[in-house]
Amino acid sequence: MINLLLILISSLISVAFYTVLERKILGYIQIRKGPNKVGFLGIFQPFSDAIKLFSKALIVTETANKFLMAISPAISFIFALSIWPFIPFAKQGLLDSNFSILAFFIISSASVYSIILIGWASNSKYCYLGSIRSVAQMISYEVSLFLIIISITVFLKSYNLTKFLEFQSTFPIIFLSLLAFTIWMITCIAETNRAPFDFAEGESELVSGFNVEYASGLFAMIFLAEYLSMISLSIITAIMFMGNSNKILSIFLILMSAFFFLWIRGTFPRFRYDLLMILNWKIFLPMSISYVLIAFFSSFLGL
Repeated sequence: MINLLLILISSLISVAFYTVLERKILGYIQIRKGPNKVGFLGIFQPFSDAIKLFSKALIVTETANKFLMAISPAISFIFALSIWPFIPFAKQGLLDSNFSILAFFIISSASVYSIILIGWASNSKYCYLGSIRSVAQMISYEVSLFLIIISITVFLKSYNLTKFLEFQSTFPIIFLSLLAFTIWMITCIAETNRAPFDFAEGESELVSGFNVEYASGLFAMIFLAEYLSMISLSIITAIMFMGNSNKILSIFLILMSAFFFLWIRGTFPRFRYDLLMILNWKIFLPMSISYVLIAFFSSFLGL
């Protein structure tokens, strides 16, 4: 229980400092300072923002389903937290098992339902439209995401994340296929609804997407869920493609994966929605299927 509590607290603190890092990087990309007033170089800015958010009045519209509107952000937040105990921070994860990859599959798939529930519970057409677009995007890119994971698990003959680290102690998987890694990283951006694939939050079209009617602590939980997903995917990326027994190098690889999300946001303009779907169904999906077939044939031939 103590280890679980430490992991959960550490994950929330990491989100706080990740938001500072994001605002600093975006600031310097746009030739400005970013937050620099609260604490040393603005390092306590996220704690100030958290106090402000949770102390705000909670406004709920009359037409909203109040019970579902209250619990749906919490469900999304719990799903985002549930992935962390399966991540092998030491020799194995807190809830590490031979099926930790399958647990990641289940939790990632279930988080889609929390998004559609958030949009539907507020009884707002803007929220609902934003959630539908977000869910369509997440479901589409989940297929490619899972196929790439399956191709690697077939190659390693294991669903255990710890086995990924053991295999890559001598030879990182990223060197086997840089193209699969590129597809994985782009898919991770689409899966987390981040720029340039943030169509659920296209301000010019959908105000603020599925969270437009949510304020105070409810919005904070949706915000935390998004950033927790980004950090957990960064860690899983480092484990799956660049896993290393050297802890300092592992931390550096995780930071580079997390930095990728922020750098892409500050560099590229928003993509077009139809091009996003074409990118997945006509380019990424056939390539992901080919990787699975290659992995099955190599496993069958004993390569």
